[in-house]
Amino acid sequence: MKFVSTRGRMTPAGFSDVLLDGLASDGGLVVPSEIPAIPAERLEEWRALRYPELALEIIGLYATDIPREDLERIVRAAYSAERFAAPETVPVTDLDERISLVGLSEGPTMAFKDLAMQFLGEVMPYVLQRAGRTLNILGATSGDTGSAAEHAFNGKENIRVFMLSPQGRMSAVQRAQMYSLDDENIHNIAVDGNFDDCQNLVKAINADAEFKASHTIGAVNSINFGRICAQIVYYFWAWLRATDDESRREAPVSFAVPSGNFGNIFAGHLARRMGLPVHRLVLATNENNVLDEFFRTGVYRPRSRELTLATSSPSMDISKASNLERFVRELFGEDAEGFAERWAELDREGVLDLSDQREALEREHGFLSGTSTHWDRVNTIRAEFEANGVIVDPHTADGLAVARRLTDLPGRILVLETAKPEKFRETIEEALGDRTPPLSAELLELLERPQRTVDIENSAEQLRDYIDAACEQ
Repeated sequence: MKFVSTRGRMTPAGFSDVLLDGLASDGGLVVPSEIPAIPAERLEEWRALRYPELALEIIGLYATDIPREDLERIVRAAYSAERFAAPETVPVTDLDERISLVGLSEGPTMAFKDLAMQFLGEVMPYVLQRAGRTLNILGATSGDTGSAAEHAFNGKENIRVFMLSPQGRMSAVQRAQMYSLDDENIHNIAVDGNFDDCQNLVKAINADAEFKASHTIGAVNSINFGRICAQIVYYFWAWLRATDDESRREAPVSFAVPSGNFGNIFAGHLARRMGLPVHRLVLATNENNVLDEFFRTGVYRPRSRELTLATSSPSMDISKASNLERFVRELFGEDAEGFAERWAELDREGVLDLSDQREALEREHGFLSGTSTHWDRVNTIRAEFEANGVIVDPHTADGLAVARRLTDLPGRILVLETAKPEKFRETIEEALGDRTPPLSAELLELLERPQRTVDIENSAEQLRDYIDAACEQ
């Protein structure tokens, strides 16, 4: 398997190379040169596999330059019982006759990001050791990516983590999970701005080819394809679990995915292209509904920092979705020059009008979308608790709120859980009042730990200076 750039100016490379580099050398995002096809018979054979075994099969289709016995050791370590609380790693729970919840938050930081990041935390040190290299990981987080990455790479040799986060825009538990780490290889950098500003700083550093090369900069954000291919696994797993009962196998299965940066749902799109029988991919946004607007109208119009709202589902407070470039590139098929021209137009004009593709977004690519508000989240959390005794976090509530509106969508909808509700206690208390469960002793202790960050302005120059100084120590 080789990987190429969305922008067409990168020499095809193997999995290990693109894993360490993150962004493509021409500033684009790496995508597989071909999509593996999974026939129905093989899919059925996978039904008996445990989660680590399924991960080996699916990731192995992309990581073809890693010997299978090494990859098996890597995925077994990543998805061990010591790291994921649920015996099945990803439990699938029916809420009623139409809606199921896919439990993606059983990992060490109680968020779905762990399922990809624990894999990266094993495979990247392996690749670095094999190549005799060191790596400085530069990432941006709106909440859960940062803590998942830092817990995956905490104390790892030959790796430093520089994680940018927006000042004052994460929950107390999210901040504590990141900022309380005191290992020397972890650097928390709080930026005066929002997540899009953090993400733009990461792109600016990656676009500086000389600085990136001299400081061996890599990425673990969802722009890293290693994360995307690990996320494909739980789409296959959840579909198989939802159809274990033979009586359900004829009914359509759709996925509802809370989405900010488009990485999670893009993994579902790849699963669908690989042959997984996904009826619809339902994209759910919060009030920062740029992606909902795109899939409803075909017009992509990222918003400025000033127009990006701070909401009660903060990990989705994103108005410029990096991974959308991968999907839009597909819409242009063989017309690489046409894509490059239109994507440059987006940078110049701030808008990309693909309204002529609007119908194809649903008909050919299977996407539906919707927006959820703060009151939708609060009411959904309360309603699910009263109906099913289940407490969901605000981001999962976005997905549930949008899914429950789709009364005409046939079959079962699998809603991807994004995090444990304890990470967003303020909103849970607003929804449930005195019915809110108390925090565990472990979380209370976490919140009391000393925290350390470095504050910087929204400045690529300040960021370069900090990385320079840290690498000299």
